[in-house]
Amino acid sequence: MIQNTLKGIGSTSFEDLKTLNEHSAEYWTARELQPLLGYSQWRSFENAIKKAIISCQESGNAPEYHFAEVRKVIKAGKGATHEVQDYHLSRFACYLIAQNGDPRKTEIAAAQQYFAIQARKQELSELLAYDIERLELRKQTSEEFKALSSAAKNAGVQNAMFGVFHDAGYKGLYGGLGGDAIKNRKGIPEKEQLMDRMDTMELAANQFRMTQTRDKLQRQRIKSQFSAIKTHEEVGKEVRAAIERIGGVLPENIPAAEHIKQVARRVKSAKPKLELDINSAQGLVGKKDSSI
Repeated sequence: MIQNTLKGIGSTSFEDLKTLNEHSAEYWTARELQPLLGYSQWRSFENAIKKAIISCQESGNAPEYHFAEVRKVIKAGKGATHEVQDYHLSRFACYLIAQNGDPRKTEIAAAQQYFAIQARKQELSELLAYDIERLELRKQTSEEFKALSSAAKNAGVQNAMFGVFHDAGYKGLYGGLGGDAIKNRKGIPEKEQLMDRMDTMELAANQFRMTQTRDKLQRQRIKSQFSAIKTHEEVGKEVRAAIERIGGVLPENIPAAEHIKQVARRVKSAKPKLELDINSAQGLVGKKDSSI
């Protein structure tokens, strides 16, 4: 499930937005990257850029090699033009922006997963790349769980019924099995969190279930506890049906994975520092001329 491309708006992807500057170095413009990462307001996106600049400096890399502030001329009404602020960004800068973005945004979550793997794929084994992907997905499902809970509350679900609401989603996706029944089937101890024992495939299916439920609750403006619970189960059933149609493994038949805490410890012990080679460190300046 490792992403080879970061999909964007329509047929435009992250790689499609790449441009070469006068140094033959690749760069992306912030204004074009903004909608790709799910930001509608420049002010909010610029906050992520500023956090990324700080991260760049703290990692021991020179921000001026990765973030170049520029002015961009855009067209206004009646043929008029005016200048707006923009940035030229190296690939490393784009990675840092994704890491400092809002993980509740689907686009940011996808970008974090993409860059987390791409930035390390030449240094880490396939097993470790899989571990990183799983950690990213687990983080995303945790954020999505919180967002769905908030949407459920707005839809009328009372605190005492939150367990029933979330169990309804599991029952739809897992063929009638609730959270405790799933743990029992997979031999997961009662005190452990179910999602901590899901592999990437199972996490992705549950993340999709939650995002689609949240969207439906908000889009249909559901304001009934009963309707919200029913909606969650129905969406779970739809996701299950999609898995069945494409011949995928049903989630209740996926064995319990290694606990996510063990994965985190393994990745932490092997995680390289954010040190770039000389050419990558030059960023927007391009490759260093060895003849100089």
